[in-house]
Amino acid sequence: MPQDALFDYVLRMGDNCLVLAQRVSVWCGHAPVLEEDIALANTALDLIGQTRLWLSYAGEIEGKGRSADDLAYLRDARAFRNCLLVEQPNGDFGQTLMRQFLFDAWHHFTLGALKNSADGRIAEIAEKAAKEVAYHLDRSGDLVIRLGDGTAESHNRMQAALDHLWPFAGELTTPDEVDEALTQKGVAADLAQVESQVSAYMEKTLAEATLSAPKDAPVRKGGKTGLHGEELGYILAEMQFLQRAYPGATW
Repeated sequence: MPQDALFDYVLRMGDNCLVLAQRVSVWCGHAPVLEEDIALANTALDLIGQTRLWLSYAGEIEGKGRSADDLAYLRDARAFRNCLLVEQPNGDFGQTLMRQFLFDAWHHFTLGALKNSADGRIAEIAEKAAKEVAYHLDRSGDLVIRLGDGTAESHNRMQAALDHLWPFAGELTTPDEVDEALTQKGVAADLAQVESQVSAYMEKTLAEATLSAPKDAPVRKGGKTGLHGEELGYILAEMQFLQRAYPGATW
């Protein structure tokens, strides 16, 4: 199995968590209610913890002595492998919540599959992360239902968020050469199976939320191969500023 494929795959898992954590953490001190402020901060912390596990392993696979911090702070946008969904702007609370929900559904079922990965380290990380992500999905799914089936205003905002973000979610379950090569080896999650599980979950949850998924929406992709929108550049400019301005700084 090519090491560069394994490196790319593990980077994708870590970069998804890292970039989404950066987005979610912006709500700290600004969420609509105190409970959500705390919940979003905790979600971001969970994702940062998972990022460290994935990127530490990626550094070991690469074998060039780069640490998780090096991979987080010293790569340019084209070297990031996160999906386009997680780098989308926060928008209003409804858009932030819908982005989280769409990612959580994929993340939950993917980690469930990865717990049986032929790569022992991946299986170990997935086992640990799955417990946190099960809570993330339970929370975001419940809120999507409550707001989708809530007032006319909350319903309209959630539907608008779903319409906007749905095309980006398709990238998560669209396999490429890396996914296919590692799936054949029993290392990666089978995205066809994940897509089936996600679709069944979405159909049930969105029906309860009185929301409708867009029909025949084109899949927006490119992030897994390093082709990102300008949004990621702004995230990295803020996240990496201190390390770029003061190389090697410690505190």
